Amino acid sequence: MTTLLRSYCLAIEFFVRIIGRSVAWFVPILSLVVAFEVFARYVLNSPTIWAYDLSLFLFAYIAALGGAYAQQKNAHINVDIFYLKVSERTRRFFNMLTYLLAMYFMFVLIKVGLDQLEQTIKFNYRRQSEWAPPMHHFWVMIITAGGLMMLQLSAQWVSDCYGLITGNDLISQPESDE
Repeated sequence: MTTLLRSYCLAIEFFVRIIGRSVAWFVPILSLVVAFEVFARYVLNSPTIWAYDLSLFLFAYIAALGGAYAQQKNAHINVDIFYLKVSERTRRFFNMLTYLLAMYFMFVLIKVGLDQLEQTIKFNYRRQSEWAPPMHHFWVMIITAGGLMMLQLSAQWVSDCYGLITGNDLISQPESDE
């Protein structure tokens, strides 16, 4: 059973790491889009109709799809004044409660995202701008990001649950990969 749980957690962590690192490549693309818009607007005096919308979409993709990777790296905010003063066992319990609450929120986000995607496709919603790009990809990204975060939270929940029951770590601390 331990091997199965460890394999589940490691597979999810690998998948989230690949997505997180892949999405990081959007940052230089976003920088180039913004730099080009500044150049076109102020040097050529000819602003684009697409750069603003594209930069919004890229930033949303980076933030949403990078959220699960940030969770994996423990980069989200924590109330250290309480968290660091309690035992490891109590921390695991706090984590498990927090993960369940976050998974519920992700479930709601996915449900709303699916409803919005259905409406977006049905009515061909577009961004209200001069370029007017379609919005369906945005809702697919929201659904994907929610699912990815839910998977990461579930792996961490399983790991902390295992640690709470056995007193041992399911997965050794991750090595630095930066």
